[in-house]
Amino acid sequence: MLTEEAHHMFVGETGVQRVVKRAAELMKQKGGDVRAQGGIDLPTIQKYLNLWYTLSLDLFGGEVSSNAADAFAAGLKGRYKEDRYTEHKLVDSYFPMDVLEGGKVVHKDVAMRNALNEVLRSEYVKDCQRGVDRWNKTIREEGADFELTLPSNKFHRQIGMWAGSHFTPAGEMIDAATWNARRGEWLPSDADEAYVKSLMTPVTEPGKMAGWIAPPAKGINGQPEDFVYVRLD
Repeated sequence: MLTEEAHHMFVGETGVQRVVKRAAELMKQKGGDVRAQGGIDLPTIQKYLNLWYTLSLDLFGGEVSSNAADAFAAGLKGRYKEDRYTEHKLVDSYFPMDVLEGGKVVHKDVAMRNALNEVLRSEYVKDCQRGVDRWNKTIREEGADFELTLPSNKFHRQIGMWAGSHFTPAGEMIDAATWNARRGEWLPSDADEAYVKSLMTPVTEPGKMAGWIAPPAKGINGQPEDFVYVRLD
């Protein structure tokens, strides 16, 4: 799955990178108010990063899963690039990870077969971090003082052992009251959603870009910036 999704990761990563670049450019303009200039500010981008990253982590399933173990035993599931490993039975193999026991976070070794969802998720996290590193490189190149970060894998989870518990993006366990009071700091609010939607207006003139996104580094197949990709005549 990670191999098949590599193209999707690339398309999403480069698209967000253009939004990030535009935000950093607008921060250097007079006043530095990105929203006042029709851009999507970096703190808001961080909120959307927190949202969609954590939702994508849920897609890998529970951290400890007997279904994953059964699928591996049946030859239906494997580690990322399983063919590179010399041992394919995972007998007496373990994976160190955080688990929730008695309402507390503890670190322990889990049988590898049962931890395969988390093993795959860890590889996905590495891919995501490489993308965030490239976004931060763009921010630094534009001279802006901001750094995007991936939240903890415990934050805002809906599936798995962390679902139902509350954690900050830094991975600190908090109570429900604190979560409800601070949720708007970490995830897009209704006002954020409304603002972003207000920017979604068509820009159809060749060579022109919406005010919230920077031009691509190069056109598809090396075409010029004002190339007409879609002809309606």
